[in-house]
Formats: sequence, structure tokens, C-alpha cells
Amino acid sequence: MLNKINITSDKQKLIIYIVLILAVLAVYWQVNKCSFVNMDDYSYVTDNHHIQSGVTPDGIRWAFTTKFFGLWHPLIWLSFMFDYQLHGLNPGGYHLTNLILHILSTLLLFRLFCRMTGAIWKSAFVASLFALHPLHVESVAWIAERKDVLSAFFWMLTLCLYVYYTEKPVIRRYLLVVFSFVCALMSKPMVVTLPLIMILLDYWPLNRFESRKDNRILWQLKEKLPFFILSVILVIITLYHPNKTESSSIILPFGSRLANAPVAFITYLVKTFWPHNLAVFYPFPDQLPFWSVIGSTLLIMVVSAAVIVKAKRFPYLFTGWFWYIITLLPVLGIMQISFYALADRYTYLPLIGIGIGLAWGIPSLIKNENICTKILFPAVIAVIAVTAILAWKQCSCWRDSFTLHSHALQVTKNNFLAYNGLGNALSEAGNVEDAVYYYNEALRLKPNFADPYNNRGNVYLVLGRYQPAVENYTEAIRLKSGNATIYNNRGNAYLGLGLFQQALKDFNEAMRLKPDNADAYNNRGIAYLVQGNRELGCPDAKKACELGDCRIWKDSNERGDCR
Repeated sequence: MLNKINITSDKQKLIIYIVLILAVLAVYWQVNKCSFVNMDDYSYVTDNHHIQSGVTPDGIRWAFTTKFFGLWHPLIWLSFMFDYQLHGLNPGGYHLTNLILHILSTLLLFRLFCRMTGAIWKSAFVASLFALHPLHVESVAWIAERKDVLSAFFWMLTLCLYVYYTEKPVIRRYLLVVFSFVCALMSKPMVVTLPLIMILLDYWPLNRFESRKDNRILWQLKEKLPFFILSVILVIITLYHPNKTESSSIILPFGSRLANAPVAFITYLVKTFWPHNLAVFYPFPDQLPFWSVIGSTLLIMVVSAAVIVKAKRFPYLFTGWFWYIITLLPVLGIMQISFYALADRYTYLPLIGIGIGLAWGIPSLIKNENICTKILFPAVIAVIAVTAILAWKQCSCWRDSFTLHSHALQVTKNNFLAYNGLGNALSEAGNVEDAVYYYNEALRLKPNFADPYNNRGNVYLVLGRYQPAVENYTEAIRLKSGNATIYNNRGNAYLGLGLFQQALKDFNEAMRLKPDNADAYNNRGIAYLVQGNRELGCPDAKKACELGDCRIWKDSNERGDCR
């Protein structure tokens, strides 16, 4: 449209860049007032002494050698360390970093498709859908999901550099692509599929296969082999657990996971076009109807076959559909990565494929230019506006833990994780009686869920009801073996009962499972000092302080116990 009023393509791009930035800020600026939430934010930032030590040689070493929930993502830890040095424990600063990364990814995505296709407004649609879709709120508004926004930034940068390389295939440009891809891998394992996306883009819109008709397989293998090797290395790192002692209390049968995969695949599509009842957690169904599994599988097969058959005529549909499939496949849960049925954040990169199909597919069906100008363009603007409003509304659900979990309970059924999270929010606010009610509800829905037992034990510990606290912790340990935190908690309960030997045994086990457990050192120091054993208590208190917990060390020094 802007072409008709003599605005150059460069000015059109500049206008779109500005509009994209302003639109994202209008939708997401409210996240700067959001708090940390009790869904991994504490483990990643507020209770993590490595992060709160800032960027140090020891911190960098830890970032590259640790795994959290089975994930190796050193750049995430480093980014949080930088945030802590800049903002301390002000959550607004961490949210701002996520927002900046989301904006940068949006701009790079627009630049990527502009450069590949020259189609400014179609590229703008793809970028707008990525920037403003409600499904993406979780990735941006959740501090712990820095994994999504940082890996997406390097994903887009890698593809932009790849296009730059294809324009002039020299080793210097190739090495830039490899370096950016390594950074993406160090942000989130999900990006292992990126080499396949490069091949898709070679097919369309880069059309590189046309000039390599004689040796397509050899050429692709030679060019992409380093990327595939790097992906395999990351998969090995992710799957390798040499000293894994902790087991999940919720194990999903392989058959259930396999059945859920196609249903989740189609559910993501439905939520793309009708983003309703979005929640931080979707409980895994006890049983899926046979017809939904078969129907979803058949639909995937039919659409896939259709885009393959019509690939020559509609290459953009082929690229868009298989972008969606390839990027979604690692997080469909066939290999258990959580006890989620699905998660909004898993659509962060896959949704781009749907945007490609819509941006180039719908205009190809409308041959009349006047219809495109007078009907399609306003319709697209209206759709983007609606998605932006829905995303803005969804952002408000992330204000704090209480709001987040209350919303999840409103829009989902039998949400045991939301009951547990709401119990934690109430407990933190001092409303322990109501907290116990929500823990009870979580256990009613999921009796083999260890976390509510541990959390209910924490409430009893605060109330001074040490025996029921011990009983809850013992059940949590039975369900979730190898968890250092629960052993440490039960040690505190034993300490309250005056059972020092049992307490010391649990603190020792907590330290064996997690050698840098400052809380366990602190508590064992208390146990020794209460018994008058300064020789063992003072070194523990000092060690706890070195690890970031100086409570007992300061108190004992003030009393003169450890001078």
C-alpha cells in the first residue's frame, strides 16, 4: 500500500521496524511491574547464590559445568549474573532483559524474510505474529524462560548470518554462522533442529537446490555436517547424567506420552487460531479419547502429504509446515521432559512456520489486487490488533504468583500444579491455613506428587508442628528420592524435635546430594553449636557463609562462639 504513495522500500522497512518496536512495548511494558513467580524463578535467581555472586571466574566455571533440570545452558546463567550485577533482585530489570531480547528477535525475523524474499509486508506479518501472539507471552513474561528469548535471538541471528553466507560462501562468513549457532545451543537444547531449518530455507525461499541438481545430498551433507555434529554433542550432554540421584515423583507411561504427542500438536494449532484459556500449566490427561489420537494423527498425515504433493507449486507451504513440525517435534513429550501435556512456551519458534504459510499462502489464493488491498490488508491489521489485545491481557496474568496460579485454576480443570503453586503463594504471604487447603487439593488430584508433601511440611515446620512435618517430608522423600532440599527440611524438623542424630544424618545426606548446599551447612552448624560442639559447628557456619548463607556465622560471631 505504501508503494502507491511513493514511499521507498527502505523507508517502508524503517516504518515497520518502528511500529514493531512500539507494538511490542505497548503490549509487554507492563511486565516491568511483574514479580518473580514461584515457578523456577526462585531456583534460577532469587535462591541461587551463584547468580548473586555476580560474574566471577568461579561463577563462569559453574555456569559451564552445571545442569539444571537436565539442561545445559551456560549463557542463561551468565545473563542472569549480568542482570544481578545491574539490578540486584529487582524483578523489573530481569523482565526488561527478556523484553529487549524479544524485540531484537522480532526485528531480526523481519529482516531475515525481507532479505530472503523481498516481500516487505508478508515478512512484516510473520514478524508481527511472532511478536504479538498471546501464546508467546509465557516466554517473555516468565523470567526463568530466558531460555526461549535468548535462544530465539541467536536462532534468528544464525539464520540471518546464514543468508549472508549463502550470498557469498566464504569461510569467514561460515564461521560466523557456526559461532552464532554454538551460542544458540548454549541457550536452549531445543535449537538442535536449526540445521534442518537451514535446509528448508535452502529449498524455499533461497532456492539453492536449483543450482545444485547433480550433487544435492553431498553438498548439503558437506555444508551442514558441522552443525549436525554440534547438535549431536549437545544431545549427548543433555542426556548424560553421570551422578543423577534425584528421580521425579511423576513418571508418565511411554504409551500415554506417544498418544498425547499428536493431540498436543493439533491443540497447538487450535490455540494458534483461537488463543483461549491459556495457562502456565496444562495437566496431562488421565486418558485420551481414542478418536482424538487417531483423528489428530490422520490430520497431520493428510496435511503433510498435501504440502509434499503441492511443494513445487506452493513451496512456502512446504517450508512453513515443516518448520512447524521440525521445531515442535523435540518438545512434544515423547521423551519425557516434564509432566506437562503441552506448554505455551513450546510454540515460541514453531509458530513462525504457521506465519510463513499464512503470509504467502492466503495472498496466493486471491488473484484480484483490489481485494488484497481493500479487504485482506485491513483484515490482517484487525487480526494483529486482536492478537495484541489478547497478549496484553495475558501479560496481566503474570503480575505475581497468586494471580498466575489463580488464573490457571480458572481456565483449566484438575490443575494440581496450580493448586500447589497457589498454596506456595499463600504460604509466602503468611496465610498458612489456606495454603494447607491448596496443598491438600493438589494431593487429592495427584497423590504421587511429592512437592505438596514437602510444602505442607514447610508449613507445619513454621507452625512448630514438627512431627507432622517429619511425616510429610518422609512421604516426599519416598516419592522423590535424591532431593537434597527435602532432606534438609526434614533435618530441620528433627532438630525441632531435639532428635540431633536424625537431623545430622539428613543434613549429611543433603550435602552428599548437593555439595554446595549452603542451607544444609548452616543447619548442620546450628545442630552442632546447639550441642556445644564448636569444633564442628564453626567450620560449617563459615562454609555456609562462603556459599552465601551467613546467618549462623554472624550470630555465632556476635555471641563469641566462633571467634
